[in-house]
Amino acid sequence: MKHLKHLLPVIIIALFGVSIWVLHRSIAAIHYHEIAASARAIPRADLLLAVGLTALSYLVMSAYDLLAVRYLKLSLEKGKVLLASFISYAFSNNIGLSILAAGSLRYRLYSSWGLSGEEITKLVTFTIVTFWLGLIGIGGLVFSTASLQLGKITWLGSFSVTTVGWCFLAVSMTYLAFLLVRKTPFQLLSWEFSIPSPGMGIAQIVIGVLDWALAGSVLYVLLPNHLALSFQQLLAIYLLSQLIALISHIPGGLGVFESMVLMFAPQGDSAALLGSLVLFRAIYYLLPLALATSLLTYTELFKRTSTVSKALRTLVHWSTLVTPQLLALTTLIGGAVLLFSGATPTIPHRLHWLNELIPLPLVQLSHFLGSLVGAVLLLLARGIQRRLDAAYILAIALLTAGSLLSLIKGVDYEEAIALGLMVVALLPCRRYFYRKSSLLAEGFSPQWIVLIALIFISSTWLGFFSYRHVTYSQQLWWDFALHADASRFLRAAVGAGILLLLFALAKILRPVLPEPPTTDQDALERAWTIISKAPDTEANLALLGDKTLLFDPDHNGFVMYAIQGSSWITMGDPVAPEKVSRDLAWQFRELVEQHGGQPVFYEVGPDMLPIYLDMGLSLYKLGEEARVSLPQFSMQGSKRSGLRYTKRKLEKDGCSFEVCPAEQVAALMPVLQNISDQWLGIKNSREKGFSLGFFKPEYLLNFPVALVKQNDTIIAFANLWQSAEKQELSIDLMRYRPDAPNDIMEYLFIELMLWGQHQGYQYFSLGMAPLAGMENRPFAPLWHRIGALLFRHGEHFYNFEGLRKYKDKFDPEWEPRYLACPGGFTLPKVLTNTAALIGGGIKGIFGK
Repeated sequence: MKHLKHLLPVIIIALFGVSIWVLHRSIAAIHYHEIAASARAIPRADLLLAVGLTALSYLVMSAYDLLAVRYLKLSLEKGKVLLASFISYAFSNNIGLSILAAGSLRYRLYSSWGLSGEEITKLVTFTIVTFWLGLIGIGGLVFSTASLQLGKITWLGSFSVTTVGWCFLAVSMTYLAFLLVRKTPFQLLSWEFSIPSPGMGIAQIVIGVLDWALAGSVLYVLLPNHLALSFQQLLAIYLLSQLIALISHIPGGLGVFESMVLMFAPQGDSAALLGSLVLFRAIYYLLPLALATSLLTYTELFKRTSTVSKALRTLVHWSTLVTPQLLALTTLIGGAVLLFSGATPTIPHRLHWLNELIPLPLVQLSHFLGSLVGAVLLLLARGIQRRLDAAYILAIALLTAGSLLSLIKGVDYEEAIALGLMVVALLPCRRYFYRKSSLLAEGFSPQWIVLIALIFISSTWLGFFSYRHVTYSQQLWWDFALHADASRFLRAAVGAGILLLLFALAKILRPVLPEPPTTDQDALERAWTIISKAPDTEANLALLGDKTLLFDPDHNGFVMYAIQGSSWITMGDPVAPEKVSRDLAWQFRELVEQHGGQPVFYEVGPDMLPIYLDMGLSLYKLGEEARVSLPQFSMQGSKRSGLRYTKRKLEKDGCSFEVCPAEQVAALMPVLQNISDQWLGIKNSREKGFSLGFFKPEYLLNFPVALVKQNDTIIAFANLWQSAEKQELSIDLMRYRPDAPNDIMEYLFIELMLWGQHQGYQYFSLGMAPLAGMENRPFAPLWHRIGALLFRHGEHFYNFEGLRKYKDKFDPEWEPRYLACPGGFTLPKVLTNTAALIGGGIKGIFGK
């Protein structure tokens, strides 16, 4: 599987090359201007009808999601579902590969509305099934009656499309029969899928068939009137080409779709048909993308006005997640537009008019630079997706430059306007691009490599097709005449190709990334400087030395993490100021990607959640942390009678409390070691780690130690964590002798809070109550429902509810803690790796 992942880009590019070769042969006798003329000849009424059918088609596509929501019995507003489906299908129809989201765009949208990973997976599975049921259903109806022979595809020989049609009909009937017979749910791995009703199954097929029929109708109304193709024949060709395009995984079926349609088209009509195909792609694919981007731009510019509709306000709620993805796509399209423009002839009369105003060398230079700008924009799109501030600034500058160059090289005002609109879409979105990192440091996934390669190959092929009538010679490279479009294309294509090649070589020849360094004493000393300024006491866990520390370049912060299996797990959020924290989180994500691991952020707070969502990670609530406000803490009142009783009782038994400064702890180490060993013995437990401290003399010497003495004998201790500016006080290890009084832990907490209050601390942290605050409601995420059940009925494994009630007696403020990690089927592995890391191995999960 690992090798297949690396081979997939090569396979897709090879398939695309074959389709381009077939397309080139199919239109060998056609001139570029014939295609442009046939596209311009299509009546405006037909264009408007095609736009209307496209809108209706996307509306029907949204019924996939609406039906899935009904099947899963989810409580979601229809406006949200419509918006999510429109954005998702605008992407998937054009891209085909999930390259614009560190997980799936639909997953990120629905998860922001509270759906669990399982619910989203079931929803997406249902829509995929409906999609294929529609293709199979309409394919069965059309292929079984269409007179279309597959012999034109040589490797299929004399195989008839009618056979495919009857097979498809059999599959549709089998599905409906299965729904009639099977009533009990079926299992897929650990998930249970209920069986749709027969009525819902029929609805799936009807909606899918209608979707495909509308898509084919858009192309049909764009066909020239003289073209001898019936709707049934066109639909059969369209469905067959889409089926092959889907199997090939080429984004948008680019090239495959066109070559298949032309292969079965009547002879002599290729030019007219290709013009219709170009307009079909513009209307059915690119227009919805432009509309989606415009929606988000509108919300960013006017979301504070009272005129924005409820649907747009809903869109704003998750625009933070979607906007960078759409802007990345528009930047990619901007680069493609410039490359395609550089590969096609300039309109002659515009060139003549331009020649009177601008010197010819400037026209030549602008054409060359325009293609270079296009190539750079393809690369910057990845940086836009990953929220790089430099990529944002460069994209605005290059899109502006590209718009200007489009005017100078040939008065391409349509192209200049399109690029200008992309700049307008980017301008109000500065706040989304906060990362200060190099584009060279970013990883380019196989899907991104494929897409950039396909765009460049397509533009190069388009250039050779456009100038096929020009005889190639060495002199062509040095022809700088006004109408030497072919020469300008050759120079621009080579320039763009060299630029992309140099970037690829820079990525390949970068030094091999070394393995993460072990945490040495120097690293711990640097960490101590940062921890002393941190407001969160949990940062002190870095001093255990059992985790690797990743510092930012200026050593203003760090991430502490450990590796278990393929999971790279951080302990908490980055320890750093807010702006540094964001960059550190992404720096960690990049490090993990470069080593082929999975990033996991364990026990994180709510402040950094938007960053983890930006990364495409899923969020799972782990529990809630209890923090007692010390200025308001009091031992007075009836609610504190139990605490007063515990304090008086232990003082009567000869117990006393004191805090030993850090510099005096070394002398007490043998006594503390003995108490710790006894404590482990009575608990029948072994030391944990990672998120919990363990007895290590070098670690304990960093902190003051709270002591409980009974008749001058130390019977209990706890090391103190103190945050910067006395924001928080907490403890890590808390251990006591077997003969200590029963309420020794409560007594220690009381004395620590009173001591911290006297010292001027703001909060005392009681630590996290696992699974606390989760709801077992019908529409709560599955993870929350499981957590709520364990919280109430899991006493056999851990006293979850008892721990929450114990901490509640101090009236703390509760703050949620989360796990941020890849969702879906990777979650069980992440949870197992995290538990093994804390428990000291798989055995530690089941032992105490």
